[in-house]
Amino acid sequence: MKTVFCIDNSSTILLSLGTILGKAGYGIEKAVNGEEALSKLKGKVKPDLIITDLNMSGMNGIELIKQVRILPRFKFVPILFLTTESRQEKRAEARAAGASGWLVKPVHSDELLNTVKLAVR
Repeated sequence: MKTVFCIDNSSTILLSLGTILGKAGYGIEKAVNGEEALSKLKGKVKPDLIITDLNMSGMNGIELIKQVRILPRFKFVPILFLTTESRQEKRAEARAAGASGWLVKPVHSDELLNTVKLAVR
């Protein structure tokens, strides 16, 4: 079973992602901010895909990606942004940090699942 690690400060988004991905057969790990996510990644969480929000208190998604990419075992794990942000300069900044892709909230469940399936093949 492939595992997706979802990081978002919205409990509603985390619940929604967990429900959609869980029904599709993915294992789910969750964190509410970048600091918690990084702590879990340095521990025992080894996802096949990371989905993170951009705008979170404390460590934002771009900083999280930079920190995750430093960890050798996550150098090539795909990381998707799921955010309300759609400006091109933010997308470029995210790509430079190591993001693999971008989804804009609200995302339809079919679009989410298709993107996840492509990312974790």
